[in-house]
Amino acid sequence: MKDLAIALDDRPGALAEMGEALGRAGVSIEGGGVFVANGAGVAHFLFHDRDTAAARAALDAAGIRVAGEHEVVVQKLRQDEPGQLGKIARRMADAGVNIAVQYSDHEHNLILVVDDLARGREVSASWTRDAGRS
Repeated sequence: MKDLAIALDDRPGALAEMGEALGRAGVSIEGGGVFVANGAGVAHFLFHDRDTAAARAALDAAGIRVAGEHEVVVQKLRQDEPGQLGKIARRMADAGVNIAVQYSDHEHNLILVVDDLARGREVSASWTRDAGRS
């Protein structure tokens, strides 16, 4: 899975145009979100690896800038146990891994864009082995 960081204008219709461009290209979004800060919109959306190039091409053709592409850490949390986000974020921090982006996918997995993918995946694998208990 890949995360695309997408620059969007802070105006009505910007998200619609992005979604329409992806839809015309037959590309599905697997998770993500959009945020506006200081008058600039940034979207982070998740795509299957096989769809990433098509998503980039569709956005480019629509004049929508892809600001970045990232591999992600995908982690299942125990939804019935409060505090899971804090626990895994603490493990990442203790391992020196910075979380730049966090959201969920359509399967209720935690999606993380981190500054050290290899180390982040090690922490995630350890978390899974430990069944999320800290």
